[in-house]
Amino acid sequence: MSRDRDNTRLARVLAILAGGGRSPGILCRASAESLGVAGAGAMLMVNGLPTPLCASNGVAEQLEELQSTLGEGPCVDAHESGRPISEPDLARPRRARWIAFTSAALEAGAGAVHSFPLRLGGVRLGALTLYEPTPGGLSDDQHADALVMAGVVTEAILSSQAHAPLDTLSPELELLAEHGAELHQATGMASVQLGVSVAEALVRLRGHAYAGGRLLSEVAADVVARRLVLESEHGTDP
Repeated sequence: MSRDRDNTRLARVLAILAGGGRSPGILCRASAESLGVAGAGAMLMVNGLPTPLCASNGVAEQLEELQSTLGEGPCVDAHESGRPISEPDLARPRRARWIAFTSAALEAGAGAVHSFPLRLGGVRLGALTLYEPTPGGLSDDQHADALVMAGVVTEAILSSQAHAPLDTLSPELELLAEHGAELHQATGMASVQLGVSVAEALVRLRGHAYAGGRLLSEVAADVVARRLVLESEHGTDP
C-alpha cells in the first residue's frame, strides 16, 4: 500500500511537470499545486549564500528574498541540518529562532512555513520552502509528497547541469552564479570601505538592506555600481 501511494504521488507530480518541462518556475508552481499549498519557493546555496531559484507566486518570492537578505529562515536551517524544518504558526512559534524573518514573513502574508532540504546523498544544494497564509501543519500525505517533490527538484537541478556543455553552467545556474558573484564583490568592497572582515561586511550589508526595506541583491548592486558607499566610523551611509 505504501509503495502504491508513493507511485501515485510521483505520477501526480510528473503529470504536472509534463506540460511545462522542468524549468525552475515550473518546478515551484508544480510543487505548490501538487502539494495543495498556497505557494512554494526554492533556494540554492551559492558560495555559502542563500540564493533564490524560483517561486510560485509573489508571497513565495518575498519569502525567498527575505531569507536571502536576512540570512535566516526555514530554508537556511533545512539546508544546514539536512532535515525538514517546520513552523506551523509563525505568529505563535514553538520556539523563537528567526527573529527578523518571522515578523517580515508575517507581514508578507505567511502564517506557516515548511522547508525541505534539496539533497542527494551527501550533496546539499539548498531547500524547497512551502507556505500557507494561515497557521497549520502539513498532513502526513503532504509531508510525504513534499519529500518526493524535493527529490524531483534536486534531480531536475542536477540534470540541467549535466546537460550543459563542459566547463559551463546551465542558464538557470549561470544566473545564480552571477547573482552570487555580485554579492561577493559587494561584500569585498564593503569590507574595504568599513575596514572590517568580510563576514562583518556581509552583516552590515544585510543590516542596511533590512533597515531600508530593500533586498540584499539591490543593495549589493548599488555598492558594486558605486551608488552606495558605506562609512566606517559611524555605520551610516552617505
